[in-house]
Amino acid sequence: MKLYSVNTGYFKLDGGAMFGVVPKSIWNKLNPADENNLCSWAMRSLLIEEKDRLILVDTGMGNKQDAKFMSHYYLHGDDTLDKSLAKHGFHRDDITDVLLTHLHFDHVGGAIVIENNKMVPAFKNATYWSNEQHWQWAIKPNDREKASFLRENIQPIQDSGKLKFITVKEDIAFSEHVTIRFVNGHTQAMMLPQLNDYKGKTIVYAADLLPSIGHIPLPYVMAYDMFPLTTLHEKKSFLQEVLQNNYIIFFEHDPQHECCTLAMTEKGIRAKDVFKLESI
Repeated sequence: MKLYSVNTGYFKLDGGAMFGVVPKSIWNKLNPADENNLCSWAMRSLLIEEKDRLILVDTGMGNKQDAKFMSHYYLHGDDTLDKSLAKHGFHRDDITDVLLTHLHFDHVGGAIVIENNKMVPAFKNATYWSNEQHWQWAIKPNDREKASFLRENIQPIQDSGKLKFITVKEDIAFSEHVTIRFVNGHTQAMMLPQLNDYKGKTIVYAADLLPSIGHIPLPYVMAYDMFPLTTLHEKKSFLQEVLQNNYIIFFEHDPQHECCTLAMTEKGIRAKDVFKLESI
């Protein structure tokens, strides 16, 4: 198994929304906001090369949305999905599986592109993976979350016939070295891929359970989370497990840091060693 970090670009979100009840005087030191109170965040996918499979975890925002939509989220930076794949010697047509942690636009937007005025899968040779519990949650969204579930990102996947569901069962095997964890605080049945025995290490793709190193302290829960107390419980359990087993956390949204291990401090569990995936 080989792993590659795939940067798809950066976007901006309101700092207060990203850090919830934590005051700006504290969180602004972690990720300084601009004059509009917006912070820059990465959209970092993970590419897993395993025997005859090339698995892409999440796809970023893509670029098919209109100017009004982009004006809210300020897609920026030089990185794109295609450029990052090419950097590692791959093309989107090489992808065999697209594993979507959840269906919010910044995770699934790059899964669909416009060709000849039609919405079609960006990865024509890939199977797309979600789970039925989250899929139903996304296609019949609640009023609070529906702005994140865009029909043009989701329905064309099903229409293509390339969609398959993973059974919602803790630590279910997805491939030889990949198991899936399920969490429900951020959104219903979000999937966290766990990479087992990578160079003797276990790596967990944290998605939106832990968007960044700045979200490791327990009270730092996003206002975007549907069930913040559930997130709090899930974070606490997850961080304890990571610490006890010396797992590595891979961050999807941290603009600076890709990976870290954890240590117990007088303030609680915090980041220990911070490093790039390629350095493992």
